[in-house]
Amino acid sequence: MRSRLLRLSAALLLGGLALLAAAVAWHNWGDLLTAPQDHQPPLNNPEALQRGGYLVRAGNCVACHTARGGTPLAGGRAIDTPFGAVYSSNLTPDADTGLGRWSTQDFWNALHHGRSRGGRLLAPAFPYEHTSLLAREDTDAMFAWLRSQSAVHQPQAAHTLAWPLGTQPALAVWRTLFFAPQAFTPDARQSAEWNRGAWLVQGLGHCAACHSPRNALGASAGVADLSGGLMPVVNWYAPSLTNERETALASTPLPDIVRLLQTGHNAQASVSGPMAEVVQHSLQHLTPADLQAMAVYLQSRARQATGETPRQTPPPVRASVSEQGARVYDRHCATCHGEQGQGVPGIYPALAGNRAVLLADPTNLVQSVLYGGYAPATQGNPRPFGMPPFVLELEDRDIAAVLTHLRMALQPDGSKAGEVTPLQVNRIRAETTQ
Repeated sequence: MRSRLLRLSAALLLGGLALLAAAVAWHNWGDLLTAPQDHQPPLNNPEALQRGGYLVRAGNCVACHTARGGTPLAGGRAIDTPFGAVYSSNLTPDADTGLGRWSTQDFWNALHHGRSRGGRLLAPAFPYEHTSLLAREDTDAMFAWLRSQSAVHQPQAAHTLAWPLGTQPALAVWRTLFFAPQAFTPDARQSAEWNRGAWLVQGLGHCAACHSPRNALGASAGVADLSGGLMPVVNWYAPSLTNERETALASTPLPDIVRLLQTGHNAQASVSGPMAEVVQHSLQHLTPADLQAMAVYLQSRARQATGETPRQTPPPVRASVSEQGARVYDRHCATCHGEQGQGVPGIYPALAGNRAVLLADPTNLVQSVLYGGYAPATQGNPRPFGMPPFVLELEDRDIAAVLTHLRMALQPDGSKAGEVTPLQVNRIRAETTQ
């Protein structure tokens, strides 16, 4: 009797596992059995090519699909993740290593389903959760433009994801848990401009890929989540786009938001780190109307956010730390940023009252001091002023002290942000991949 129960239990368990495996397989590949496979040649009319090129730039494809110093869009860039590196693919029309043998349906499957030619599942370092929102005519135009570029023979390097995370079964399970193809649905309560901005932010712009927290398995909180988070491995903090204290999007005039997106600089802020790359390769090339639409959507989201808790007054800092920080500031910072952190308008940013200085997470400040701060060179700001790196010149305790001085002594009452410790600086220095 007991052996019969054991056999029955084992059979039920195996049956359950088989059903689960079938469900996972259907979720990831079931559409191949039901959807028509269109193998029409790519579009070649001028309007489609122009639109496709614009969409490729809006999606910032060149940034990830270009190795440092390499040919644009030929792939080979390592996208570092907590689980290993994923190497970007070749998007040029080379027949052996690029898109030369792909069809419009293959490209649609990649952007909408996150699945390569032949059915291979793509690692989620490629933001297919966001590109899934694109319509078929969008992906067809993008594919047509990519196929019109010069072919470059450059094989894709093998990913170095820890086993078994890069295997097809593991990716299938991850996708079943965290990904489903979707379409963009306009909000009928909002204007056409707001919906255009939402489509750009949630889709091609894939803003939540950085500005959304990720769980232990690397999944973000969704295409519309803009609540901010620490970007793993690269170790930059992407501020919340709905938090007034962190980005002030709710109160910043729309023209200033547009200017920041277009040039990387306005009177209140400047971009650096990963965001500078986004402005450099993507946002500066968008039309004023699209930048305005993004600004309208982002400001609307920020104004809808709940009220913020009052800033807590941080505990006082030891006199020795304050004195050390003041000495470092006078020697290395005051020449550009002013004795009181007032900065030079249009050249060196003010540090007093600066939201980037006052972020609760000091990661970006530490990064800027260690490795320098560089705004992108854009048509609207072709010769931006940069900040030199101090990674070899200042010790952890010096950096911690001067940043504490910035966040405490140079800030108006009620805006002090608290001490930065040498341990925090050491951790960021050790963990950052440059």
